[in-house]
Amino acid sequence: MPKLIATIQYVTNQTNLPTSSQFRKWAKNALRVDTEVTIRIVDKAEGRELNKTYRGKDYATNVLTFPLTEEPHLIGDIIICAPVVEAEAKAQNKSLEAHYAHLTVHGILHLHGYDHETEAQAELMEGLETAIVTKLGYANPYLITEGAN
Repeated sequence: MPKLIATIQYVTNQTNLPTSSQFRKWAKNALRVDTEVTIRIVDKAEGRELNKTYRGKDYATNVLTFPLTEEPHLIGDIIICAPVVEAEAKAQNKSLEAHYAHLTVHGILHLHGYDHETEAQAELMEGLETAIVTKLGYANPYLITEGAN
């Protein structure tokens, strides 16, 4: 199994956050190669600034991934915006824990080079995410559940 070196940074006022052990477990299950990652949990202001600076989009998004290098192993950063994740979980009628697990897996797959810019890429990435997340004991993250907005 690939090795994981993970640093978890909490720089948010949100409560109800997963533990560093949970983030590590979710990340480890998505690894394809040895990986060193920082997972930074942020508030909307930092999430918005990073999204605007690096993607030209002036809003906070749920997850941003910054691959830094592939040699001698993968190194990168994953930024997760806590208020956005909480709002999405409520709107999609998902548990907060399951949504964090999904977005952590999503970010790790981006570090590994997976993307969702075309329909074929999206289908591949979503299939991998679903397999990993359901193996972890959560529901398929792409199913619309009853009562979802």
